[in-house]
Amino acid sequence: MSEDMLSGLLRSIRLRGAVFFNVECRGAWVTEAPDSALIASVVMPASEHLMEYHVILTGTCWAGITGEPPFELNAGDVILFPHGDPHVMSSAPGLRSQPDLPSLIAALKQMVDLPFMVCLNGNRRFQSAIPQTEATSSPPVAKLLCGFLGCDRGPFNPLLRALPRVIVARASELSDINWAGQLARLADPESRVGRSGSEAVLERMSEMMFVDLISLYLSNLPQGQTGWLAALRDRNVGQVLGAMHSQPAEAWTLAKLSDQAGLSRSALQDRFVELVGQPPMQYLRCWRMQVASNLLMESNAKIATIAHEVGYESEEAFSRSFKRVLGQSPAAWRHGRSSQQLR
Repeated sequence: MSEDMLSGLLRSIRLRGAVFFNVECRGAWVTEAPDSALIASVVMPASEHLMEYHVILTGTCWAGITGEPPFELNAGDVILFPHGDPHVMSSAPGLRSQPDLPSLIAALKQMVDLPFMVCLNGNRRFQSAIPQTEATSSPPVAKLLCGFLGCDRGPFNPLLRALPRVIVARASELSDINWAGQLARLADPESRVGRSGSEAVLERMSEMMFVDLISLYLSNLPQGQTGWLAALRDRNVGQVLGAMHSQPAEAWTLAKLSDQAGLSRSALQDRFVELVGQPPMQYLRCWRMQVASNLLMESNAKIATIAHEVGYESEEAFSRSFKRVLGQSPAAWRHGRSSQQLR
């Protein structure tokens, strides 16, 4: 997999890390997280999609999507919920606790200084920078680092569509120098001290941890797997994806892309559809719209200029393609997104 290509995609979909808290768990404990869409507007209002992850700092716990078999996790393991599924974290399998959505939202709104500390003791929760006396009456059986990652769902996010509902990375699979370990080492003291600037550092580290997890997931994909990540690993289709992503303004044709792949046009078409799920020229149009949407949001460039930067000879042709993919003209879409960010 090209790290540059993955990094470029993550910039395009505006991957962001935010909101960190340490959890100290005592006794028999269980907590349930709701669907991340229910708290996204509080946690990361600028992101369209919210992912949640947990790093096991010490001890052992069980975690999994609500209603499905859980995974046993040990110190150094990481669990990621790419699609924001509701999930259960507990001291033993089979424990359940009704999600307390109003209390969770209220707590997140109050936590101005990040990261912060959360203590679980049975069904009792204590939230403070320094745990209260009652919360420290027994040593913790597990310590967790919990956080969120936000990104755009659209107009085109092939990575999100390719990810499973849950990713578990074992400490034994992660390298000695990994971002999950460094994030864990820094977040624990920072949750107690809360020094200025620590939140920004943790955000960047969590984003790098996400890259580590995706790389590990890709390396473990079985042969014969399909999807965007599997396509990156394919020698021929990966070349084509890299060319389209790095040069969206190029006047690509199926013939030119076939030359990049070293395949005939029909062979490339079939292989691309098999792995990615859509023909290469359709994928190119979607990718150009993703690049264009970023330029519309993050710059004041004229629409004609943006059209040229993503491979269209005229503003009219670009506007027609943009509206076909997103259902709005570029100008209307830009205005709507600007209004949302001002709320």
